[in-house]
Amino acid sequence: MKIIEPHIHMFSRTTDDYQAMYEHGIRVVVEPSFWLGAPRSCAGSFYDNFQLILEFETTRASRFGIDHYACISVNPKEADNLKLAREVLAGIGPYLDHPRCVAVGEIGFNRITRNEEKVFQEQLELSLEKGLPVLIHSPHDTPEVSKRDGVERTVSILREMNYPMERVVIDHNTENTMDLARKCGAWAGLTIYPYSKLDPPRALEILKRWGVEHTLINSSADWGVSDPLTLPRMSRLLVENGFRADQVEQLLFQNPLDFYAQSGRFHPDLELPFIHPNVYQR
Repeated sequence: MKIIEPHIHMFSRTTDDYQAMYEHGIRVVVEPSFWLGAPRSCAGSFYDNFQLILEFETTRASRFGIDHYACISVNPKEADNLKLAREVLAGIGPYLDHPRCVAVGEIGFNRITRNEEKVFQEQLELSLEKGLPVLIHSPHDTPEVSKRDGVERTVSILREMNYPMERVVIDHNTENTMDLARKCGAWAGLTIYPYSKLDPPRALEILKRWGVEHTLINSSADWGVSDPLTLPRMSRLLVENGFRADQVEQLLFQNPLDFYAQSGRFHPDLELPFIHPNVYQR
Protein backbone atom coordinates (compact mmCIF):
# COMPACT_ATOMS: atom_id res chain seq x y z
CA MET A 1 0.00 0.00 0.00
CA LYS A 2 1.21 3.52 -0.81
CA ILE A 3 1.31 5.90 2.15
CA ILE A 4 1.09 9.69 2.54
CA GLU A 5 2.96 10.98 5.61
CA PRO A 6 1.03 14.20 6.46
CA HIS A 7 3.40 15.72 9.05
CA ILE A 8 7.13 15.04 9.17
CA HIS A 9 10.20 17.27 9.60
CA MET A 10 12.51 15.86 6.95
CA PHE A 11 15.11 18.62 7.17
CA SER A 12 16.24 16.87 10.36
CA ARG A 13 16.35 13.39 8.75
CA THR A 14 18.97 11.65 6.63
CA THR A 15 18.95 10.20 3.14
CA ASP A 16 18.96 6.76 4.77
CA ASP A 17 15.57 7.68 6.23
CA TYR A 18 14.26 8.60 2.78
CA GLN A 19 15.47 5.30 1.39
CA ALA A 20 13.85 3.30 4.20
CA MET A 21 10.60 5.24 3.87
CA TYR A 22 10.43 4.50 0.15
CA GLU A 23 11.11 0.81 0.76
CA HIS A 24 8.21 0.72 3.23
CA GLY A 25 5.66 2.31 0.90
CA ILE A 26 5.82 6.02 1.77
CA ARG A 27 5.48 7.94 -1.49
CA VAL A 28 4.41 11.42 -0.34
CA VAL A 29 5.38 13.62 2.62
CA VAL A 30 4.18 16.98 3.91
CA GLU A 31 6.68 19.01 5.94
CA PRO A 32 5.35 21.79 8.19
CA SER A 33 7.43 24.75 9.27
CA PHE A 34 9.27 24.08 12.51
CA TRP A 35 11.50 25.87 14.98
CA LEU A 36 15.26 25.40 14.66
CA GLY A 37 16.04 24.41 18.24
CA ALA A 38 17.04 27.93 19.30
CA PRO A 39 15.38 31.34 18.95
CA ARG A 40 15.90 32.88 15.52
CA SER A 41 17.31 36.38 15.41
CA CYS A 42 15.79 37.77 12.23
CA ALA A 43 13.04 37.31 9.66
CA GLY A 44 15.58 36.19 7.07
CA SER A 45 16.25 33.04 9.07
CA PHE A 46 12.58 32.09 8.70
CA TYR A 47 12.59 32.83 4.99
CA ASP A 48 15.70 30.72 4.43
CA ASN A 49 14.01 27.81 6.19
CA PHE A 50 10.84 28.25 4.13
CA GLN A 51 12.93 28.17 0.96
CA LEU A 52 14.74 25.05 2.16
CA ILE A 53 11.59 23.01 2.79
CA LEU A 54 9.79 24.28 -0.32
CA GLU A 55 12.59 23.66 -2.82
CA PHE A 56 15.78 21.96 -1.63
CA GLU A 57 13.93 19.33 0.41
CA THR A 58 11.54 18.68 -2.48
CA THR A 59 14.51 17.96 -4.73
CA ARG A 60 16.24 15.78 -2.13
CA ALA A 61 13.08 13.73 -1.56
CA SER A 62 12.46 13.26 -5.28
CA ARG A 63 15.83 11.50 -5.62
CA PHE A 64 14.41 8.80 -3.38
CA GLY A 65 11.06 8.45 -5.14
CA ILE A 66 9.12 10.60 -2.64
CA ASP A 67 6.98 13.62 -3.55
CA HIS A 68 7.53 16.38 -0.98
CA TYR A 69 5.20 19.26 -0.07
CA ALA A 70 5.33 21.84 2.73
CA CYS A 71 3.23 23.94 5.10
CA ILE A 72 4.48 27.46 5.84
CA SER A 73 4.01 29.55 9.01
CA VAL A 74 5.48 31.05 12.13
CA ASN A 75 5.52 28.05 14.45
CA PRO A 76 3.78 28.52 17.86
CA LYS A 77 7.10 27.96 19.63
CA GLU A 78 8.35 31.15 17.99
CA ALA A 79 5.16 33.21 18.15
CA ASP A 80 5.72 34.81 21.54
CA ASN A 81 8.23 37.24 20.04
CA LEU A 82 5.41 39.34 18.58
CA LYS A 83 7.62 41.95 16.91
CA LEU A 84 9.66 39.34 15.02
CA ALA A 85 6.61 37.20 14.20
CA ARG A 86 4.84 40.15 12.62
CA GLU A 87 7.95 41.06 10.65
CA VAL A 88 7.99 37.51 9.28
CA LEU A 89 4.28 37.59 8.44
CA ALA A 90 4.74 40.86 6.56
CA GLY A 91 6.97 39.03 4.06
CA ILE A 92 5.50 35.51 4.14
CA GLY A 93 3.18 35.97 1.16
CA PRO A 94 5.46 34.67 -1.63
CA TYR A 95 6.14 31.49 0.35
CA LEU A 96 2.44 30.87 0.93
CA ASP A 97 1.93 31.35 -2.82
CA HIS A 98 4.56 28.75 -3.71
CA PRO A 99 3.08 25.79 -5.63
CA ARG A 100 4.54 23.36 -3.07
CA CYS A 101 2.84 25.08 -0.11
CA VAL A 102 -0.36 23.15 0.69
CA ALA A 103 -1.35 24.64 4.07
CA VAL A 104 -0.56 27.27 6.66
CA GLY A 105 1.08 25.44 9.54
CA GLU A 106 1.97 24.59 12.12
CA ILE A 107 0.11 27.40 13.87
CA GLY A 108 -1.66 27.52 17.23
CA PHE A 109 -0.46 27.42 20.81
CA ASN A 110 2.67 26.42 22.69
CA ARG A 111 2.26 28.08 26.11
CA ILE A 112 -1.19 29.62 25.42
CA THR A 113 0.01 33.22 25.72
CA ARG A 114 -1.66 36.37 24.47
CA ASN A 115 1.06 36.93 21.86
CA GLU A 116 0.66 33.37 20.57
CA GLU A 117 -3.06 34.00 20.24
CA LYS A 118 -2.51 37.18 18.21
CA VAL A 119 -0.11 35.45 15.82
CA PHE A 120 -2.48 32.47 15.56
CA GLN A 121 -5.42 34.69 14.60
CA GLU A 122 -3.36 36.67 12.09
CA GLN A 123 -2.23 33.46 10.39
CA LEU A 124 -5.80 32.14 10.29
CA GLU A 125 -6.74 35.33 8.47
CA LEU A 126 -3.83 34.82 6.08
CA SER A 127 -4.99 31.27 5.36
CA LEU A 128 -8.43 32.55 4.41
CA GLU A 129 -6.89 35.22 2.19
CA LYS A 130 -4.70 32.64 0.44
CA GLY A 131 -7.35 29.91 0.26
CA LEU A 132 -5.21 27.41 2.17
CA PRO A 133 -6.21 24.89 4.87
CA VAL A 134 -4.51 25.06 8.27
CA LEU A 135 -2.48 22.63 10.37
CA ILE A 136 -2.94 23.53 14.04
CA HIS A 137 -0.50 22.55 16.79
CA SER A 138 -2.07 21.73 20.16
CA PRO A 139 0.19 22.44 23.15
CA HIS A 140 1.85 19.61 25.02
CA ASP A 141 0.72 18.84 28.56
CA THR A 142 3.20 20.24 31.09
CA PRO A 143 2.90 21.32 34.73
CA GLU A 144 2.22 24.86 33.41
CA VAL A 145 0.13 24.12 30.31
CA SER A 146 -2.98 22.01 29.69
CA LYS A 147 -3.41 20.51 26.21
CA ARG A 148 -7.18 20.42 26.70
CA ASP A 149 -7.23 24.11 27.61
CA GLY A 150 -5.24 24.86 24.46
CA VAL A 151 -7.58 22.88 22.21
CA GLU A 152 -10.65 24.45 23.84
CA ARG A 153 -9.24 27.94 23.21
CA THR A 154 -8.32 26.95 19.65
CA VAL A 155 -11.86 25.79 18.92
CA SER A 156 -13.29 28.93 20.52
CA ILE A 157 -11.16 31.17 18.26
CA LEU A 158 -12.14 29.20 15.16
CA ARG A 159 -15.81 29.56 16.05
CA GLU A 160 -15.45 33.28 16.79
CA MET A 161 -14.00 33.70 13.29
CA ASN A 162 -16.63 31.42 11.74
CA TYR A 163 -13.71 29.51 10.28
CA PRO A 164 -14.63 26.56 7.98
CA MET A 165 -13.82 23.57 10.20
CA GLU A 166 -13.45 21.14 7.30
CA ARG A 167 -10.29 23.09 6.36
CA VAL A 168 -8.69 22.56 9.79
CA VAL A 169 -6.65 19.72 11.23
CA ILE A 170 -6.05 19.97 14.97
CA ASP A 171 -2.92 17.93 15.54
CA HIS A 172 -1.26 16.15 18.50
CA ASN A 173 -4.55 14.98 20.01
CA THR A 174 -4.65 12.54 22.92
CA GLU A 175 -7.37 10.60 24.71
CA ASN A 176 -8.14 13.84 26.55
CA THR A 177 -8.86 15.98 23.46
CA MET A 178 -10.29 13.73 20.72
CA ASP A 179 -13.83 14.58 21.77
CA LEU A 180 -13.14 18.29 21.21
CA ALA A 181 -11.79 17.78 17.70
CA ARG A 182 -14.65 15.46 16.79
CA LYS A 183 -17.42 17.70 18.13
CA CYS A 184 -16.17 20.87 16.42
CA GLY A 185 -16.02 19.20 12.98
CA ALA A 186 -12.29 19.63 12.37
CA TRP A 187 -9.96 16.89 11.21
CA ALA A 188 -8.21 15.19 14.13
CA GLY A 189 -4.47 14.57 14.00
CA LEU A 190 -2.62 11.96 16.04
CA THR A 191 1.17 12.25 16.38
CA ILE A 192 2.77 8.90 17.23
CA TYR A 193 6.21 8.68 18.86
CA PRO A 194 8.01 5.59 20.15
CA TYR A 195 7.83 6.76 23.78
CA SER A 196 6.46 10.27 24.28
CA LYS A 197 3.26 11.92 23.04
CA LEU A 198 1.16 8.96 21.80
CA ASP A 199 2.87 5.61 21.52
CA PRO A 200 1.42 3.06 19.04
CA PRO A 201 -0.71 1.13 21.59
CA ARG A 202 -2.37 4.35 22.82
CA ALA A 203 -2.98 5.52 19.26
CA LEU A 204 -4.50 2.14 18.44
CA GLU A 205 -6.99 2.44 21.31
CA ILE A 206 -7.99 5.95 20.20
CA LEU A 207 -8.62 4.70 16.66
CA LYS A 208 -10.65 1.77 17.99
CA ARG A 209 -12.86 4.19 19.90
CA TRP A 210 -13.16 7.04 17.41
CA GLY A 211 -12.67 5.33 14.04
CA VAL A 212 -10.63 6.50 11.06
CA GLU A 213 -13.02 9.08 9.62
CA HIS A 214 -11.66 12.65 9.46
CA THR A 215 -8.44 11.48 11.14
CA LEU A 216 -4.78 11.86 10.13
CA ILE A 217 -1.93 10.01 11.81
CA ASN A 218 1.67 11.14 11.54
CA SER A 219 5.17 10.55 12.91
CA SER A 220 6.30 14.21 13.08
CA ALA A 221 9.81 12.60 13.10
CA ASP A 222 12.09 15.47 13.96
CA TRP A 223 15.55 15.35 15.59
CA GLY A 224 14.19 13.89 18.82
CA VAL A 225 13.49 10.23 19.53
CA SER A 226 11.10 9.57 16.67
CA ASP A 227 10.52 7.09 13.88
CA PRO A 228 10.01 8.00 10.20
CA LEU A 229 8.64 4.47 9.65
CA THR A 230 5.81 4.96 12.17
CA LEU A 231 3.05 4.80 9.57
CA PRO A 232 4.12 1.51 7.95
CA ARG A 233 4.45 0.01 11.44
CA MET A 234 1.00 1.33 12.39
CA SER A 235 -0.42 -0.20 9.21
CA ARG A 236 0.64 -3.67 10.37
CA LEU A 237 -0.56 -3.03 13.93
CA LEU A 238 -3.99 -1.94 12.70
CA VAL A 239 -4.43 -5.03 10.52
CA GLU A 240 -3.30 -7.27 13.37
CA ASN A 241 -6.00 -5.68 15.54
CA GLY A 242 -8.93 -6.15 13.20
CA PHE A 243 -8.98 -3.04 11.03
CA ARG A 244 -10.00 -3.76 7.45
CA ALA A 245 -7.65 -3.05 4.56
CA ASP A 246 -9.94 -0.30 3.26
CA GLN A 247 -9.94 1.41 6.68
CA VAL A 248 -6.13 1.35 6.80
CA GLU A 249 -5.93 2.76 3.27
CA GLN A 250 -8.39 5.51 4.19
CA LEU A 251 -6.34 6.48 7.23
CA LEU A 252 -2.89 6.34 5.63
CA PHE A 253 -3.66 7.55 2.12
CA GLN A 254 -7.15 8.87 1.35
CA ASN A 255 -7.61 11.09 4.42
CA PRO A 256 -4.39 13.10 3.96
CA LEU A 257 -5.08 13.28 0.23
CA ASP A 258 -8.56 14.69 0.85
CA PHE A 259 -7.39 17.19 3.47
CA TYR A 260 -4.48 18.69 1.54
CA ALA A 261 -6.37 18.59 -1.78
CA GLN A 262 -8.34 21.53 -0.38
CA SER A 263 -5.29 23.68 -1.18
CA GLY A 264 -5.80 23.10 -4.91
CA ARG A 265 -2.05 22.34 -5.15
CA PHE A 266 -1.74 18.83 -3.76
CA HIS A 267 -1.33 16.52 -6.76
CA PRO A 268 1.04 13.78 -5.56
CA ASP A 269 3.17 11.94 -8.06
CA LEU A 270 3.08 8.34 -6.82
CA GLU A 271 5.42 7.06 -9.54
CA LEU A 272 8.58 9.07 -8.98
CA PRO A 273 11.59 6.88 -9.78
CA PHE A 274 13.94 5.90 -6.99
CA ILE A 275 17.48 7.01 -7.90
CA HIS A 276 20.12 4.75 -6.40
CA PRO A 277 22.27 6.58 -3.82
CA ASN A 278 25.42 5.81 -5.84
CA VAL A 279 24.25 8.28 -8.49
CA TYR A 280 22.71 10.82 -6.12
CA GLN A 281 23.78 14.37 -6.90
CA ARG A 282 23.42 17.47 -4.72
